[in-house]
Amino acid sequence: MCKGLASLPASCLERAKELKARLGILLQKPNWTLSCCKIGKNKLTLEECLKWKESFEKLLSSKYGLCAFTAFLVSEFSEENIAFYFACEDYRRTKCPARLLTKAQKIYSEFISSEAPREINIDHETRDITKANMQDPSPSCFDQAQHRIYMLMAKDCYPRFLHSPAYRDLLCQAKPSTKATNLPQLEKKV
Repeated sequence: MCKGLASLPASCLERAKELKARLGILLQKPNWTLSCCKIGKNKLTLEECLKWKESFEKLLSSKYGLCAFTAFLVSEFSEENIAFYFACEDYRRTKCPARLLTKAQKIYSEFISSEAPREINIDHETRDITKANMQDPSPSCFDQAQHRIYMLMAKDCYPRFLHSPAYRDLLCQAKPSTKATNLPQLEKKV
């Protein structure tokens, strides 16, 4: 190992190895055919892919859309954003007060603390507010940070995804639904 790398903390080296492994997986794929888009008999349709352009919410509400967007974020080394967003959604739905503290501490240590392995990109003020909220965790203690990350994804990552080769490849690979392919045949018979 070169002297420069030896001086880095072990956590940085571990993160670099993890990112190298993830990038290696992406580089081995010749195109963006995603295994999650071929679950069971239901395959990704062209109509579903086109709905993702309508809004960020429609993208996230589609299991295939979420899978494709997550893969895109992995390729951009920003998958912690979507992971944090859904960790907060899960946390907010937690009914047991005893579990709130445990989950809050886990989310904070994984995504918010300055030494977090998957630290999200939020401003200092939001980080301080979230840290203060950790004194008495409630279902809404991550709301401001979650909103910031959601807006970051909606205004920055989502438009890049829609203009990416990944999305274009999915559009090319997606099959029109059977309803859409049967319409021209019915018109010819009439």
